[in-house]
Amino acid sequence: MTGPDVHLSSRFFATLRAALAGLTLVAALAVQAAASDIDRFVGTYAGSAEIVKSDGSRSPRDLSVAIRQTRKGFRVKWTTITHRPDGTFKERKYDIAFTPSPRPGVYAAAMKKNVFGHAVQLDPMKGEPYVWARISDDTLTVYSLFVDAQGGYELQQFDRTLIPGGLKLEFNRFSDGVQRRTITTNLEKRD
Repeated sequence: MTGPDVHLSSRFFATLRAALAGLTLVAALAVQAAASDIDRFVGTYAGSAEIVKSDGSRSPRDLSVAIRQTRKGFRVKWTTITHRPDGTFKERKYDIAFTPSPRPGVYAAAMKKNVFGHAVQLDPMKGEPYVWARISDDTLTVYSLFVDAQGGYELQQFDRTLIPGGLKLEFNRFSDGVQRRTITTNLEKRD
């Protein structure tokens, strides 16, 4: 090629290279901002709580959470162990990676891989939870939204607020706008 086509082509590729460099810089800054936000929360925490059921009985629970930085954001792993009166227990474990969203302080859950190998959100219309997180001041909040088969919803909110020596955990569960459960306890930092 010669003449004006060569000039347009080289200008196009120069513009494309500049745009890609800009996007790379923006992505790097977002990851860096996420890293500085989550730094204060990184650690392993544990504690217990006693849940009062609707019939007045009490159910002890052991709670733990590990918050770690990742290459692209952070990961939150938490475990809840419910002790039953017969001496048995039920254990639930969760492990969710979060990546920065275009909104400052808001993070998308990266819970499964799409056909291109990129981490993406789950689909609440398939009964899967839609999960996201935010960091506001000294509180890391994780939200889980579930849409049931009839179109109603359940929203779980885990607020983990920095306190001396650990985290204050406040858990709330809402079903169709009605608060169904609240748990508040302190978790001691273990590392």
